[in-house]
Amino acid sequence: MAIYNPKSLKAEEFINDAEILATIEYAEANKSNLPLIDEILKKARPQKTESGVVCAGLSHREASVLLACDIPEKVEEIYQIAEEIKLAFYGNRIVMFAPLYLSNYCVNGCLYCPYHLKNKHITRKKLTQEEVKAEVIALQDMGHKRLAIEAGEDPVNNPLEYILECIKTIYSINHKNGAIRRVNVNIAATTVEDYRKLKEAGIGTYILFQETYHKESYLTLHPTGPKHDYDYHTEAMDRAMEGGIDDVGLGVLFGLEKYKYEFAGLIMHAEHLEAVHGVGPHTISVPRVKRADDIDPDVFDNSIPDEMFEKIIACIRLAVPYTGMIISTRENEKVRERVLRLGISQISGGSRTSVGGYTEEERPHDSEQFDVSDQRSLDEVVNWLMVNGHIPSFCTACYREGRTGDRFMALCKNGQILNCCHPNALMTLAEYLTDYASEETKERGMALIEKELKKIPKDKIRGIAAENIEAIFNSNRRDFRF
Repeated sequence: MAIYNPKSLKAEEFINDAEILATIEYAEANKSNLPLIDEILKKARPQKTESGVVCAGLSHREASVLLACDIPEKVEEIYQIAEEIKLAFYGNRIVMFAPLYLSNYCVNGCLYCPYHLKNKHITRKKLTQEEVKAEVIALQDMGHKRLAIEAGEDPVNNPLEYILECIKTIYSINHKNGAIRRVNVNIAATTVEDYRKLKEAGIGTYILFQETYHKESYLTLHPTGPKHDYDYHTEAMDRAMEGGIDDVGLGVLFGLEKYKYEFAGLIMHAEHLEAVHGVGPHTISVPRVKRADDIDPDVFDNSIPDEMFEKIIACIRLAVPYTGMIISTRENEKVRERVLRLGISQISGGSRTSVGGYTEEERPHDSEQFDVSDQRSLDEVVNWLMVNGHIPSFCTACYREGRTGDRFMALCKNGQILNCCHPNALMTLAEYLTDYASEETKERGMALIEKELKKIPKDKIRGIAAENIEAIFNSNRRDFRF
C-alpha cells in the first residue's frame, strides 16, 4: 500500500487515497469542533508585519475541516477571511483572458468531453496558421492581450510541433494597437523534453486539469487513449517544472467525483509542488461539468449546488492564499459575481469554445467543447466588473519581466501589489479604454482610473503611472509596465 508523502514524485504517494479518506473522516468528525475551527480560522487570517501582509495558508486537513463546517456564523467568517486575503494580495484587480481552441481532434475516450474519439457527429476542425492569424486578430480587435490555447490530444493532427508553430504565429501578429502578450497553454500531459520546447517558445502558464484525483473514477472516465494513464497525467506538473516551466496551473472538473475528495486532492497537489519545487501552482481553476454536444451533465451524480461551489472557492483561497484563481464562462453572470470577492482573480470574457469561433459573427455550436453560460461581450464584462468595483486588468508584466514562479510569489508575499500590479492594471485598462471600449465603458473606466491612482502608496510610482496613462490617452503610446 502506498504511503502518503508530499515530497514523493509518485502520484499515489503525493495524492494518497488513504490520506484523502482519512482527511474526509477527520473533517466530518471535527466539523462542529469550535475550538479547532477558531484555531484554523485564526491561522488563515492575514497578518500584518513590518514587511507587509503575510498568510500562513492551510493544510489539506485544516481546509477540509472548514469545508465540512456548516455553522452559519463560521461559514460567514470563512467568506470574510477569503475576501480579506483576496484584497490583500490581488486587490480589486481581475485579470482578463480568452481561450483559443486550435483543434478538436482527439484520440482519448473521456466520457465527459464531446471531443472524445467515438463522437462521430461533432464537426472536427484544426486551424491552419492563416486561420490562427484570423482568430488572433479577432481577439485583438476585442481588446484581449492574454490567451489560453486549447487543443485535443492527437499526435497526428495536433503534434507538439503544431502547437509550437501556433504559438509563434500568435506572438508574431501585431494588428493596429493589438498584440497578444502572454500565451498560456492547456494541452495534454507530455515529456520533459516537450515542456522544455514550450518554455523556449515563451509560454506563460502551463495548465493541465486533473479532472478527478480519484484514481478508480479517473480510469473509468478515461477508458481509452493516452490520458488513461493516471500516474503519467498526475505527475505532469513535476515534469513541466523539470523542463523549466515554473508557472503551472492546476484544476479539477467538479462534478465528476465527490467534491470533498477532489478538494482534498487539489490542496494536496499544491502542497506537493511547494514541498518538491519550492513554489506552488501559479493558478487553480474551478470548472464544473456543463452540458455539451454528446454530453449530459446529469449523467454525473456528483454535481454541486452554487452555494457549495462558492464555499469551495473560499476554502481554496484560505488554503493557498498566494495562488491565482480562475473561473471561466462555464459559469453564469450571477455565480461569477458572487465568487469574485471570495478569491477569484482571473476570468474569461467574450469567450467562444469552438474551433474558429471568433471569426464567426454568430456563435458556432457545432464544435463547442461546452456550453458558454456567460455570453456577454468583452466590453460588457469589462463594464460590469467596474460597476461592481473591480479593475479589469490586461496586464502581462510579471511574465514579460521574468517575475514568474517563486519570483512572482515573492512579489505577492512582500505586499508590493499596490506598487506594481495595481499601476500595471490601470495602464492596461487605459489601453483598452482608448482602443476598444464603448463610450459608456470608456467614461466609467476613466473615472475608475482617476480614483484608483490615488491608492498607489509610493508617490514616485503614482506619478509615473499617471504620466504613462496620460501618454496612452493622448499620445498613442502603449505597453508601459513596472
